[in-house]
Amino acid sequence: MVAADNLRRIDSKTEFDLSIYLKQRKQLCEEALEKSIPVVYPEKIYEAMRYSLLAGGKRLRPILCLATCEMTGGNIEMAIPTACALEMIHTMSLIHDDLPAMDNDDYRRGKLTNHKVYGEDVAILAGDALLTYAFEYIASQTKNVAADRVLRVITHLGRAVGAAGLVGGQIVDLESEGKSDVSIDTLNFIHNHKTAALLEACVVSGAILADASPVDLQRLSRYAKNIGLAFQIVDDILDITATQEELGKTAGKDIAAQKVTYPSIWGLEESRLKAQKLIQEACEELESYGEKANPLIGVANYITARKH
Repeated sequence: MVAADNLRRIDSKTEFDLSIYLKQRKQLCEEALEKSIPVVYPEKIYEAMRYSLLAGGKRLRPILCLATCEMTGGNIEMAIPTACALEMIHTMSLIHDDLPAMDNDDYRRGKLTNHKVYGEDVAILAGDALLTYAFEYIASQTKNVAADRVLRVITHLGRAVGAAGLVGGQIVDLESEGKSDVSIDTLNFIHNHKTAALLEACVVSGAILADASPVDLQRLSRYAKNIGLAFQIVDDILDITATQEELGKTAGKDIAAQKVTYPSIWGLEESRLKAQKLIQEACEELESYGEKANPLIGVANYITARKH
């Protein structure tokens, strides 16, 4: 486990500082994202896409892709197009999630949501454009990777985002609003699809690009699903305990929308314990990688320690 100060000691000579790693990788992702979408005619749609894509955030999803690719023998250059595409898809999900027909939020990452700036019509189109461009970007920009691996990444990502993944989880989430009898199995289905599926795709995509073995892919998939569910549990906790300033979005939205959450079933303390157990199990999947797994272990522990 990574220590609370984000410093993991492997031996007397080796240290891993997560805060430095995240800062460096985030900067790399920001630079790549800035270049990924130029503003051309019709300017409004590109401006709307860039408004949300470049609005900040932790960039954990692209960082996970890069870290996994490097850990399994690949490099940043082969993974950066997919990392950018993953952030485009994540941004699409945020734009659409914030719409009045969905979660109806006015703020995201401390800024007005896309539809509050550009209108609902443009926000919908901006999300659509980001989603489709993400797949084009992987196909056109990935270099020095065998075509069959690029195709596998596109296929895996498509499944994670569609009705078998994110969209399917979102549908069940919407259907469950206002119901008092939502079971833990249904809640797990929602978030294994709505949250964990995309995080799993981030990790597995990085490994596919590096030509990882089937055993590695299975191990990393289990790691990612565990951190994905833990991420959602922490999100549910923060919706109750954090302020709008800390979250960068409206606090208390789940209660207002009468959503069943992990704390509403387990309580806050039990939810924290469950999240910690998932992170522990995730990190156990990485034991065979040695210190090369430091970034993934660090990110896993960061999930339960984060304040926003």
